[in-house]
Amino acid sequence: MFEAGNIFCEDYLNMRKTMVEEQIIRRGITNKRVIAAFLKVKRHLFVDKRFRKKSYEDSALAIGEGQVIDRPYIVAMMTYVIAPDYNKKVLEIGTGSGFHAAILAELVKNVFTIENKPSLSKKAEKLLNKLGYKNIKFKIGDGAFGWKENAPFDGIICTYSPDHIPPNLLKQLVTGGKMIIPVSYSSKVQEFILIEKTGDGTFKRTILIPVQFTPFIRGKG
Repeated sequence: MFEAGNIFCEDYLNMRKTMVEEQIIRRGITNKRVIAAFLKVKRHLFVDKRFRKKSYEDSALAIGEGQVIDRPYIVAMMTYVIAPDYNKKVLEIGTGSGFHAAILAELVKNVFTIENKPSLSKKAEKLLNKLGYKNIKFKIGDGAFGWKENAPFDGIICTYSPDHIPPNLLKQLVTGGKMIIPVSYSSKVQEFILIEKTGDGTFKRTILIPVQFTPFIRGKG
């Protein structure tokens, strides 16, 4: 049996296993549920056909509209740090290809994902519906406003880089909830920040690693 690009399905599976072993487990992410999600979700389906042979490499790949599908390790790290238990509700800012939403949908009860580029949102929704995901809700709009109607959220993942932490997103975290966001302090410096809402309503902030993400583009809420 063949898939697009004249690569056997078994080859994709082997590439996926290698990706998980070399890019995720060896870098310290050993959570069994996260690993299982990355073994199950077929990353090659979320990239352009011309890039499918590269879909399990340790790199970001263009998906159109000036956007990319993030490196597998970055997706895994962002997912892991928000502690994605099954009964949780997660907001994703930046649907992109839909790959990260699929990973989250394997791990949590409900995923809400916002994208400000209609073409990307519609394409991702069509694919994810085709793949049978029923626990993902889609919205086209400005992710800085969050999704008030469905707040609060146990976890928030931002895949675009703003120059500050949007206050609306902080307001939409439950007590004990976690948000990970790459903040741009300058054109050259971005840092992953993990934010946890404490019991007294304050926020604990932890700087993780330097990164390079697509700038946050404002749109309509």
